Amino acid sequence: MAVQPSQPEQPSPPEPSPPEPSTPGTVRPGGRTARVRTAVLRAAEDALVEHGFSGLDLGDIAQRAEVGRTTVYRRWGSTTALVADLLADMAEQSLPRTDNGSLAGDLRANARLVQRTLADPRQGALFRAVIVAANCDPDAAEALRHFYRRRVEEWAPCVTAAVERGELPPDTDGFEVVRAVSAPLYYRMLTTAEPLDEAAADRAAEAAEAAARAGAYRHRGD
Repeated sequence: MAVQPSQPEQPSPPEPSPPEPSTPGTVRPGGRTARVRTAVLRAAEDALVEHGFSGLDLGDIAQRAEVGRTTVYRRWGSTTALVADLLADMAEQSLPRTDNGSLAGDLRANARLVQRTLADPRQGALFRAVIVAANCDPDAAEALRHFYRRRVEEWAPCVTAAVERGELPPDTDGFEVVRAVSAPLYYRMLTTAEPLDEAAADRAAEAAEAAARAGAYRHRGD
């Protein structure tokens, strides 16, 4: 956006409205503030995918989002604060849990959702970048914990339902079961070059289900 320093008496032209996001399901109602946040967060995603956390720059993101640099610096202030807001937005936009009527079906659906996300070239790169950010900054780490906590809370009721159907011991910890489903998939993404496919997702779900039925995830006393 051009500035005319030689004519201070003239007000600066308004910042152009950022483009609406192209990703389906991410458009929210709201005024200019909401549109600016959406544009900046999508630009932050692009930058993280292209350059990783170490290459994140607020000035570059402002240019990508077509908003003023001062707007970005005033609202977020640092790259880690921006990553934290991006994680909050990702949690808000995550797909809701599906109810398949059985523990096996529910855990498989969860595993395949995680697998599709992590295997996606864009989303996988984005998650690797935010995990790096979480290892560098306590605020980003707390934001990442909050993101996963919300996702686990979304899916834990499927374990409660399985307990009520008599599929699992009555004191099964739903949070631990859901974490056990996704843990092998994140491990593959971060540490191995093995394919992250539906077979891997189904195997993770089956292992978590078998362990839960055997009582491995029952609540432990203090």
